[in-house]
Amino acid sequence: MALIDSMAEALRLTQSGDLAAASRVVRGAMAANAGFAPDAAPSPASDAPGARVIDVTPGRKAPGTPPVGGFTTRTYKSSAGSIDYMLYRPADLAPGMPLVIMLHGCTQSPEDFARGTGMNALADEYGCVIAYPRQTQSANMQKCWNWYQPGNQQRDSGEPALIAGLTRDIIAAEHADPARVYVAGLSAGGAAAAIMADAYPELFAAVGVHSGLACGAARDLSSALTAMKNGTQDKRVRTPAGGKARFVPVITFHGDRDTTVGEINARDITDAATAASGGALSVMVENGQAGGRSYSRALSRNADGTVLIEQWTITGAGHAWSGGDSKGSYADATGPNASRAMLDFFLLHRSTAK
Repeated sequence: MALIDSMAEALRLTQSGDLAAASRVVRGAMAANAGFAPDAAPSPASDAPGARVIDVTPGRKAPGTPPVGGFTTRTYKSSAGSIDYMLYRPADLAPGMPLVIMLHGCTQSPEDFARGTGMNALADEYGCVIAYPRQTQSANMQKCWNWYQPGNQQRDSGEPALIAGLTRDIIAAEHADPARVYVAGLSAGGAAAAIMADAYPELFAAVGVHSGLACGAARDLSSALTAMKNGTQDKRVRTPAGGKARFVPVITFHGDRDTTVGEINARDITDAATAASGGALSVMVENGQAGGRSYSRALSRNADGTVLIEQWTITGAGHAWSGGDSKGSYADATGPNASRAMLDFFLLHRSTAK
């Protein structure tokens, strides 16, 4: 059975409630460290390392004008291993700019993810540096981040160690503002972003999770399939390794028709964040329309009125980046622009970690 067919069958079995059979199908089709693919075929995209992305999301420049900065391949190496990433540096790069780490979803590449999210054009408009770590097929057959493996959910271990290392490396090399460093991701990348905020709360000032899962939602492939449908089974708030728990502001986006990762997972993320904040937050829900879709936006504020948690629920949307560019895979051109909303939210927050 082809890998994609196997994943489709596993999802069908999961939705029917036969999780054991779903797990057997996946295990039979993949190596032990394999992940899973989203529920739609990706759009064709150039994955060649070093390829320049022509990103037509309008920013401060005229629509159709490509970003004027540089988009290049770099490699981070340490005792933990090595990892390639794409780095977008705006043309007006200057010391003290914010840094955003973007973690792609299954079957995607940094080039494809940049295209679908339109983040590079927004980097020119907002004045920030964007990095896109690359997951390889040798690490995961579907190029998923291995978010459900315990070794990849801990500080100074596995994938989190590599992502944190390249983040620190970019801060030093590009003279980025260490108080304005953020991480975001889609699907498996969203789950990985949640892990990064949990494991390195002193490094990231805020986190964005699109169609993803909470840190600790699963401990193996079988529990991952369960969590994708039914949410986190262990609702206890985790304490980051190192013992210094710190709340990290979070913004989530999720479609209410997502059949790959259920919307309940967004609620799990925001519930955990509320608990970690101490729970003394006031919540206001806004309803609106943008890009042809309706949405609800729950804003959780502290006593000073600062928005610490945003939860966006997009009516009728599936497993795709809201308001994205359809030239990229898993990007829905309709709906509110998740990239712009995330940057607006991120830049409200600065890290206070010493």
